[in-house]
This record gives sequence, structure tokens and C-alpha cells, in this order.
Amino acid sequence: MRIIPAIDIIDGKCVRLSKGDYDTKKIYNEHPLEVAKQFEDAGIQYLHMVDLDGAKAKHIVNYKVLEQIAGKTNLHIDFGGGLKSDEDLHIAFESGAKQITGGSIAVKDEQKFTYWIEKYGSEQIILGADANNEKIAISGWQEESEEELIPFIQKYQQKGIQYVICTDIAKDGMLEGPSFDVYKKILKVSSSTAKNQLKPLKLIASGGISSFDELPKLNELGCEGVIIGKAIYENKISLKQLETLL
Repeated sequence: MRIIPAIDIIDGKCVRLSKGDYDTKKIYNEHPLEVAKQFEDAGIQYLHMVDLDGAKAKHIVNYKVLEQIAGKTNLHIDFGGGLKSDEDLHIAFESGAKQITGGSIAVKDEQKFTYWIEKYGSEQIILGADANNEKIAISGWQEESEEELIPFIQKYQQKGIQYVICTDIAKDGMLEGPSFDVYKKILKVSSSTAKNQLKPLKLIASGGISSFDELPKLNELGCEGVIIGKAIYENKISLKQLETLL
């Protein structure tokens, strides 16, 4: 299972929110590159980066931070937050992203998101399935859609999606443990879907990670990766501990 630390950006700074609420913003470092280098020095190879300003503005904003981290580390960066246009994607990839995550766009413009999957391939496009009570949330989690989580994932699995980041918003930033039951359900349904000659789902767990002991459990469930944010910043999980899994 891949270990993927998270860096969320507001005003060019490394922050964390609770349940996606911008009013709960806590700044952890004014220089995200420093944080990224600490991850790389610990042997970590992957980084999940979210442009929270972009999510609010509905277009890419903090691409200079992405450019800086991609240019000065060897981290494999997946980047998301407000990517809505072909130009946004072009900027993200040009700035050094190896993968991009699309969430709101996959709900609001199915045709465009499907085109991105076809154009860039399932290795570069990740489906962001952020949910509250198993309903997909959009626009930086400010809106809830009518899309049900599992049918939403299934629909895009049939269109060729492999990588899915699933965040339970109720858990995000709360350090109360991840949504094991939701992930179990997704993997069970997707494995039966995969038997119909579809590519198997690579599910990345996100939200609520609070202790090192939860990581082997997610691995046993069959998660391909896990995104860890606040648990690292609040020293609930140390980089030394994560080194043992690399």
C-alpha cells in the first residue's frame, strides 16, 4: 500500500482544515517546499497536493507552489483542487503534476471528465470521490450533490478509471479513524464490477487517519494507497514510523 502524505495549500502556505471547513484553517508551515523535502528525506515517494484556493475559485491558483515542489524534489505528485478546464490541466501537468484529481468536474461535466480519461489515460487521471453520508460533495465540499458514492464510482470504472481517492468528509481532519466500512463496501462492489473485463479499482483511502495501527488494516482491506494529513502534522504518526512501511 502506497503511503501518500498530503499538502493542502491556501495563500501559498501549508494548511489543514477540519471537515473541509475553511473557517477551521490551521497553518502548519509557511513554506510547503520544506514540508515536501521532509517527506522525501524520510524515503516517501508520493505526495497528494490540494489547491484549496483553486477549489474555491473553480480554477487552478497555486500552480507556482506545485512547480516549486516538483522542480526541487523527486516526489510523484497528484494534484487537485478546482481543475475545471483543459487549460487548468495543461497548467497542472506543465507545472510538474504526474497525476491530477478531478472531483466536482466529474459530477458537473461528465463529458469533459470522460474526455480527460480518454486523452490522458487512466494512469494520469484520478477520480476524486469525496462524500458525506455516501453522497458526493463538490466545490471544495461546499455543496452536496445527488450522486450516490458507489454508483458514481462504478460509472467511472466502466469509463476506464482506475485510481479513486475516496474521502469521507465527516472524518476529514478529525483524527477519529478512517471509514473502514465504506472502503470495504466500495472494494467489494468494484471487484465484482472488475470481473466484467474492467480494470480493477485502485482505491486510495483519505480522511480521518489518526494512528499508525490503522494503516495495516487499510492494507488488509485492499486499499492501494492511503493519504495522511493532519495525523502527520499533529505528530500522531511520525515519519520514522512511516519509514518502516516503505
